Amino acid sequence: MAPGAMNRWTHSLSDAQPVPYWLDDPGRPRPEPALTTSETCDLLVVGGGYSGLWTALIAKERDPRRDVVLVEGREVGWAASGRNGGFCAASLTHGLPNGLTRWPDEIHTLQRLGARNLDAIEAAVARHSIDCDFERTGEIDVATEPYQARELREWHEETTRRGLAEGVEYLDADAVREQVNSPTFQAGLWDRRGVAMLNPAKLAWGLKRACLALGVRVHEHTPALDLKPYGAGMAVRTPYGRIRARRVALGTNIFPNLIRRVRSYTVPVYDYALMTEPLTDDQLASIGWKNRQGLGDSANQFHYFRLSADNRILWGGYDAIYPYGGRVRAEYDDRPETYAKLAGHFFTCFPQLEGVRFSHAWGGAIDTCSRFSAFFGTAHQGKVAYAAGYTGLGVGATRFGAEVMLDLLAGERTERTELEMVRRKPLPFPPEPFAWTGIALTKWSLARADAQGGRRNLWLRTMDRLGLGFDS
Repeated sequence: MAPGAMNRWTHSLSDAQPVPYWLDDPGRPRPEPALTTSETCDLLVVGGGYSGLWTALIAKERDPRRDVVLVEGREVGWAASGRNGGFCAASLTHGLPNGLTRWPDEIHTLQRLGARNLDAIEAAVARHSIDCDFERTGEIDVATEPYQARELREWHEETTRRGLAEGVEYLDADAVREQVNSPTFQAGLWDRRGVAMLNPAKLAWGLKRACLALGVRVHEHTPALDLKPYGAGMAVRTPYGRIRARRVALGTNIFPNLIRRVRSYTVPVYDYALMTEPLTDDQLASIGWKNRQGLGDSANQFHYFRLSADNRILWGGYDAIYPYGGRVRAEYDDRPETYAKLAGHFFTCFPQLEGVRFSHAWGGAIDTCSRFSAFFGTAHQGKVAYAAGYTGLGVGATRFGAEVMLDLLAGERTERTELEMVRRKPLPFPPEPFAWTGIALTKWSLARADAQGGRRNLWLRTMDRLGLGFDS
């Protein structure tokens, strides 16, 4: 890459604000008051992201008489739920390839439950009048190398034989460029119904409003400090008081779980994104994209990109960063060297947009587990339930996780709780320095595979055999 070209691309970042675009909204709701007294309730939900919000909302919809309290350490939607790309997928397993590899015997059930879950999200958005720019556009998985195009075609043929390709269309180079015009695109798989685009922060804020309307007591700026048994229930200490609850649901994801033994199952991986200024009509016409699908490329180190409601392009992914020791710190949210890299990749994909500037650049932590999709469990004789490990695909799957937690807390055997995916845990991560070394070696190997026609080295093949392979 020539130095002059890099300077030209990085100049596009000169006005970018280092804050998440979605949260930089004058319509952002005021936080609910912090808890300053002691309270009792039937169900306490810890965490004000999607996981906690869906749990509180569905709990009240299942039983309007249930007394539900939700506490959030900062503000609803401020972390991963307000910083993501806004891809709301039906998949519960971080994509069909991951699900088919890990749970082949129940993949049809998982696909059906995932489709039903996405339909339920769309229905809830309408029922509660949540203004979050929800668009059921689908997503195109694009190939940018000949081997990726071949693999996409072979994958489509295999999933068609297995009865798993309903609503998915293979696009050759001409067909995919007719949808979105990039000289780098060589093929694509368009999942027409399995993904929706939305404004992630507005979804979180809308869920909060729906919870309040149903009688959930929401307290923001109220961190949960510890969790202990108390009589027949549990007690959670907060800075100014204590909450006693019959049952507790933990939706803290990447932040330290109140159940200490759960912490080793997740590590934080930092993901970064850029948002352009709104495109002009001519700029938009130069790339097509009339059907407004979400897009992601097929490399191991992949990009995801989509249009916002006001025709900006969000461009993210590729440069996932694991901080040594698994620390979650605000200073990791901003990484100019990654923004420069992403800007160069953006203009390689869309050279016709040279001159477009970026208005926002940001990052945030994703709760990653070794099987790359959520895991679930209970503690304290079934009085506490948790869900975590969504690995960047939680906008949709967190609603399913909320239902799993509520089923577990009720002690009910349901189709969800009988799933092997729900009953079994992923492998925990090793302590440092082994975790950092393993993750760094995996990242290096994935980049090498991308540069060598997708060929996976001995390390990646070993990880695949251990059920730790990562290819998306």
